Amino acid sequence: MSSDPLERLGSGVVTDGIESCMKDELSMEIDPPFKESMATAEDWRKALSKVVPAVLVLRTTACRAFDTESAGASYATGFVVDKRRGIILTNRHVVKAGPVIAEAMFVNREEVPIYPIYRDPVHDFGFFRYDPAAIKFLSYEEIPLAPEAACVGLEIRVVGNDSGEKVSILAGTLARLDRDAPHYKKDGYNDFNTFYMQAASGTKGGSSGSPVIDWQGRAVALNAGSKSSSASAFFLPLERVVRALNFLQTGKDSSGSKWEEVAIPRGTLQATFLHKGFDETRRLGLRSETEQMVRHATPVGETGMLVVESVVPGGPAHKYLQPGDVLVLVNGEVITQFLKLETLLDDSVNQKINIQIERGGATISVELMVQDLHSITPNFFLEVSGAVIQPLSYQQARNFRFNCGVVYVTEPGYMLTRAGVPRHAIIKKFAGEEISQLDDFIMVLSKLSKGARVPLEYVSYTDRHRRKSVLVTVDRHEWYAAPQIYTRNDGTGLWTIRPALPSGSLCFPSKAHCDLNKVACESTTPTTTEVDRMDLMLQESNNDGIDSSARMHTNDEHVNGDYNMEGSSVETKKRRVDEDSEDGTGMSDNTLHEPVEEKLKVLRTSETTLYADDRGTTTANASVAEQVIEPTLVMFEVHVPPSCMLDGVHSQHFFGTGIIVYHSQYMGLAAVDKNTVAVSVSDVMLSFAAYPIEIPGEVVFLHPVYNYALVAYDPSALGPTGISAVRAAELLPEPALRRGDSVYLVGLSRSLQATSRKSTVTNPCAALNIGSADSPRYRATNMEVIELDTDFGGTFSGVLTDDRGRVQAIWGSFSTQLKYGCSTSEDHQFVRGIPIYAISEVLDKIVSGVKGPLRLINGVKRPLPLVRILEAELYPTLLSKARSFGLSDDWVKALVKKDPIRRQVLRVKGCLAGSKADHLLEQGDMILAIKNEPITCFRDIDKACQELDALEESAGELNMTIFRQGKEIELVVGTDVRDGNGTTGMVNWCGCIVQDPHPAVRALGFLPEEGHGVYVARWCHGSPAHRYGLYALQWIVEVNGKLTPDLDSFVEVAKGLEHEEFVRIRTVHLNGKPRVLTLKQDLHYWPTWELTFDAETAMWRRSIIKSLAGNPNELF
Repeated sequence: MSSDPLERLGSGVVTDGIESCMKDELSMEIDPPFKESMATAEDWRKALSKVVPAVLVLRTTACRAFDTESAGASYATGFVVDKRRGIILTNRHVVKAGPVIAEAMFVNREEVPIYPIYRDPVHDFGFFRYDPAAIKFLSYEEIPLAPEAACVGLEIRVVGNDSGEKVSILAGTLARLDRDAPHYKKDGYNDFNTFYMQAASGTKGGSSGSPVIDWQGRAVALNAGSKSSSASAFFLPLERVVRALNFLQTGKDSSGSKWEEVAIPRGTLQATFLHKGFDETRRLGLRSETEQMVRHATPVGETGMLVVESVVPGGPAHKYLQPGDVLVLVNGEVITQFLKLETLLDDSVNQKINIQIERGGATISVELMVQDLHSITPNFFLEVSGAVIQPLSYQQARNFRFNCGVVYVTEPGYMLTRAGVPRHAIIKKFAGEEISQLDDFIMVLSKLSKGARVPLEYVSYTDRHRRKSVLVTVDRHEWYAAPQIYTRNDGTGLWTIRPALPSGSLCFPSKAHCDLNKVACESTTPTTTEVDRMDLMLQESNNDGIDSSARMHTNDEHVNGDYNMEGSSVETKKRRVDEDSEDGTGMSDNTLHEPVEEKLKVLRTSETTLYADDRGTTTANASVAEQVIEPTLVMFEVHVPPSCMLDGVHSQHFFGTGIIVYHSQYMGLAAVDKNTVAVSVSDVMLSFAAYPIEIPGEVVFLHPVYNYALVAYDPSALGPTGISAVRAAELLPEPALRRGDSVYLVGLSRSLQATSRKSTVTNPCAALNIGSADSPRYRATNMEVIELDTDFGGTFSGVLTDDRGRVQAIWGSFSTQLKYGCSTSEDHQFVRGIPIYAISEVLDKIVSGVKGPLRLINGVKRPLPLVRILEAELYPTLLSKARSFGLSDDWVKALVKKDPIRRQVLRVKGCLAGSKADHLLEQGDMILAIKNEPITCFRDIDKACQELDALEESAGELNMTIFRQGKEIELVVGTDVRDGNGTTGMVNWCGCIVQDPHPAVRALGFLPEEGHGVYVARWCHGSPAHRYGLYALQWIVEVNGKLTPDLDSFVEVAKGLEHEEFVRIRTVHLNGKPRVLTLKQDLHYWPTWELTFDAETAMWRRSIIKSLAGNPNELF
């Protein structure tokens, strides 16, 4: 007979099924006889009428991950146990170990803020407080606690917020009083060293903290958890709850009107005990005479003794107690019950006690010091780059078997996730310094500069015997606030926040310098190279086994879709990073040099001795094209900080291969597809195929239409050898590729080795048709791409060259979304060729210094070009079909004469909302000509826009001939001028990322009528936006009756909103559905801040718009 695995909720010790069954039967035999309740239905009605008004619905928001809890919003139950002082009892996992904002709602819908005043370090109970004077309209009484009334067979009612219901009353009967504490998860909170009660009441999510009452209206237990596989519920006994409440009541009486922290003594040996039956203790070596003595010294119903299950390393019991030790005497008294042991420990804090145990039949006596349990329960943490780092608590030390107090990563955030440090890691060494406590880590961090790259060593509980070493990069840009220390204050119910580092820490290296007033113009013949893609390996997440049959009764809020701060989809091209955090790129020893104002030669001579040539015969059989291209290839690693995931970017981590298109002594430019570099708000690292080095890059140009980005790097960071080894590719924009042309597809493997094959062009002008994703993001439109007969698969990218290695196209990656049914979709990628003229036209302007907005690149201000575009999405239609729509023979002949290969006409799919073409061009319009010149392809449109730029006096309008509903119409359509900066500003308000609508949103063809509005791109777990449901994919069009048509107006409105003020928000979803919601602002944990790109310094700057005291420098 095998045991039911769903019944084992406790420790990892597996008991034999027969023994478990016998123990259950025995426990039923020894329980006191059941006395039939004499309570009538009227008695229960009277009891419930008194109890229900004192039962509250609790809405809690964990603002930060801490210890065993993650950030998030949930609802649960609590009940009033002291009306005069305003004390509410609920579960520990509801009160939370970390920062929490909570409200309580009474049965008459009166809502009051509540503040945590105590959470037990071990047992699953805690207390909130509220202001009793705030309840104006409800008559209610506190619920008395009666732990002594609990007995097997007692009829009970569980009154609470079950499954989200306002009030739910579930009936049951206490079946056991000596159940092992439930085991919820291996890496989270678990109760221990106590018995639990069990009943078949069938409680569900939301009922955590519900009172378990008898017919007299007394609480006999506290509801805590349940088994998902059955209707069993677990209740916590109230003996220790009553003790803690007495301390709180005494402390409140002596402190006057203001609530102050109350010390509740709690002692520990850092040892976990289990209650084992006498049959098992005999097998562990308990002597018969000892058993006889224990049976005589304990009540008749006693069936077993306490046995050591585990001991935490470094604790008082370490090296003295071992698993399997049977506890016999403590200070000369027989102890067989948890309650008696815990009472003795709590009364002996910082005192020595004598313990007698039996180990394998041998009697051993030890003297142990009782430790203060609160001293190993941390009440502070460090927040840096989105990471939460704290001393390891007793709860997690017990789970992971590490010493209490070591430096523990609760949440890796951005900087540590980027380095590969997982959640639950223990930091051992940082920047060459041993780390034993959090102060050591902070001290080392204070000595580092922005962009510094330093080693970090850590261990994981899943691989505890080996240290792992990673390279951590300190944030260069201000993606996050400066490091801060959070400290709990149970007097106020809030966590105080202060800077963790001295003023002036984390600055740029003093040797870095740049001339912000110089404008350099390097006129050299640009050359380019391929873009290659490296498969992105999925980062494995260590999903520890969790006992699915046990769960807590706090309902976590679920959100619509995956549009949260942690990213979403995963595929070979990109990797989702599990924790919402990573860090900036940059090297501490990179110096910005002042360039000489003169024309510079591009270092790309074929006679240069390349570092790659020293690798033996690896290129002996390579084609000429491969040998020429390899020194121009570069591998990109791109990280997007979770704090600023703009423009619908769908992942936090990307890999891809790019090609160097310009390389001089003072500036290098590499091109890559926008499925690798999707947004400018990112950290980019470049690894070169020609020379083994990794340096940072900066996104300087994101083409608003075409699928490519330009990334600048500092050639001086390569060193003299690297500068000569790396070179730019030669571009060949003309002649255009034709069907049947032979090309070489060249790219990089994962090991940075060049790979190539000869292919044939099958379609040089295939029009893309990529649909919108569920969460709007960049998608290539108005592009013709090149298709080949053979390639290396959908994840390999590179360049297409002729036999001499001259680049004719980039073999780039495109992102799309495949949809299955009505609600299921999956990210997908494919590769196609991007004609090189698309890049060379912009590159020529950058190198020649065409007039445009200035941008600091490697210490020099350089003008970057503007791009004039027709903001309308077009698609080709065959002339044979166009004729069916009524297009005249004359126009068909004219279009065929202009382009006998394509034989197509462009039609309008839609215009970008808010563009100059909006409301002029209509869906289905056929664009026949511009200035009487027939139009047959997308490039014709581009050339017409460029001709407008060439005119000194131009209104930027195109004189179009279109065909609409059977008629030819002459239209004057405006064009729009866009830069290549992408989105350069955002606001984080109440934990949601707000930005101006980006092109992918505007491409949907709709903006709210109320002045367009600002767009919610993401939201943060544990924020007011999470708590009140202000999720992504909607516009905020109005705040407190004030219109917010753009980001500047939204900022002005946000400046006038005060802390804890309820704000009325009007939103419009992407589907056009309006909605009004209210939200309570929290400036303590979620100040309003802005992130903007500063072109003068080429840095992303963070500034506070509104903080708690109105002082922008108060918290950050």
